[in-house]
This record gives sequence, structure tokens and C-alpha cells, in this order.
Amino acid sequence: MDDGKKQQILQTAMEVFQEKGYTAASMQEIAEACGMAKGSIYKYFPSKEDLFTAVFVACHQTMFDQAREMDLAARTEALLPKERLRRKIEFQLQYMLENYFFMFEFKELPIKENEKFILAWKKKRATLLTWHKDCMVEAYGERVEGHVWDVVAIYRGILREYLTYAVQKVIVLPMSELAQFIVERIDAIVGDMLASSVKPILRETNVYFNDLNPIDPLSQQQNVRDFLQSFAAKIQELTAPEPVRRELLEVVSLLQKELEQKAPNPTLVQVFITYLETIPQLRPLIRQLSLLI
Repeated sequence: MDDGKKQQILQTAMEVFQEKGYTAASMQEIAEACGMAKGSIYKYFPSKEDLFTAVFVACHQTMFDQAREMDLAARTEALLPKERLRRKIEFQLQYMLENYFFMFEFKELPIKENEKFILAWKKKRATLLTWHKDCMVEAYGERVEGHVWDVVAIYRGILREYLTYAVQKVIVLPMSELAQFIVERIDAIVGDMLASSVKPILRETNVYFNDLNPIDPLSQQQNVRDFLQSFAAKIQELTAPEPVRRELLEVVSLLQKELEQKAPNPTLVQVFITYLETIPQLRPLIRQLSLLI
């Protein structure tokens, strides 16, 4: 197949999707914009879903390639770690602002149900998470590794929110200034985490899950187990008499054993939960546990 023609279709499709949106854009419109027959596009991409997925992959691959080139170029300059981080954030802000539709907007579209797209999205997410982790470790060194996934999660949330405001023209400022602002906020967050020796929340084993990549049963069971450990620690902090705390801990232990069965008895689980709910201080934890299981 002609790679030049394929690239032309991808570039044109990217422009049409951005202008019209996924639902309104048609293969006929894309073909006309390319100056070719619709049948010619189907030789390269069997469906609109396949074409959008290919554009999505190409858009992100371009970002990763440019980021890699930027890293190589930066090695020839004597830049401080924080300045390297600022440049990387500025680059990502600018690129995502220019390609916002393919970075975030697709989440409300039917394409997110397409198996090929989901696979492409999972690969993109894994690559992006690894890149963000590497950026933070490069900037702050090995000392941040224990908290790196929490730092990455906070950074991604900040990035997403401010990008949304920039796209909506709520804020209007150079991306270099916004990148500096974000670096300063991340710097404060990392400093506080390290100074307070706070316990990490996220681990590499659970950071890759979300609505397009649901958590697997084993990971979910581990999360419940970890939560029940926190539950038990909370019971130890209660001002209740020792016999009451001991009995509550025994109920938590029985609940954990039941939840780890292949087919937990829902009636028995409810009995344990109802008993624990008699302690007002434990009710918020019970509500959270109910969501987990």
C-alpha cells in the first residue's frame, strides 16, 4: 500500500474529526477532503472506527516521538532537573491543547466501546503513565519513587483541569507560564509528601485501571483486603473498651474470610456489616466498603 496516501488520509481525517466531531464526520467527507473516492479509503481503513483508532494512535505516537527527540536534544544542554520538567510539561500542554479532541473528548463517544480502540487506548495510557513517572523520577530522583504514582496522579489531574480551562478560553496565558505554575505546585506537593513521610496511596499494580480498563478480580480482592486492614487500624483507635474492640476486630476478620470465598454468602456478609454499623464512627468506612464489594 502507498504509505504517502495513507498518511494523507490520516492527516485529513484528523482535521475532519476535529472540525466535525466523531459522530458528524463521515467517510464520504473525509474522502472528498482527500480528493479521492470513498472506496479508496476503505482499502486502507475498513470502517470509520478503524480510521479514528488509527488517527488516535498516530496523534499520540507523534507526541511520544517529539517528546523523545526533545529528551535527546536536552541532553546536550546543562539544564537543571526542574527546568527539564518544566519544558516537558510545556510541550505536553501545548500539544494536548492543539489536539484536545483526541486526548480527552472521545471519552463520550461510541468509539470507546470498540475493541480495537480500547486496545489502542490501553497501550497509550500505559505509555503515558510510564512517561509521566519517568519525568517525576528524573526531576526528583530516587527519593520520590515510593510516592511517584501519587505524584503522577495529582499531576495528571492538574494537567487535565487546566487544559480544560484553556480549551474553553477561561484562562489565556502562555503555556510556558502555566507549565512553570504546575512545576511549582508539584514541587510543593513532593516536598510535603517527603517531609511528612505520608503513606503512598497508589501502587504500580493498580494505577493502570480505570473505566476503559476495569480492575481485575484479583486486584479488587487485594484492594478489599488492604481496606479491611485500614478498617482494623481504625477500630484500634476507638475509645471503646478493649473487649468491644476485640469483638469488632473478630467480626472484621470473619468478614474478610467470607469475602475471600469463591462465592461469598451475601446474607452472612450483611450480618457482619450490620453489626459493624452499630458503631457510629465506623459507618463512613462501611459505606466505602459497600462500594468496594
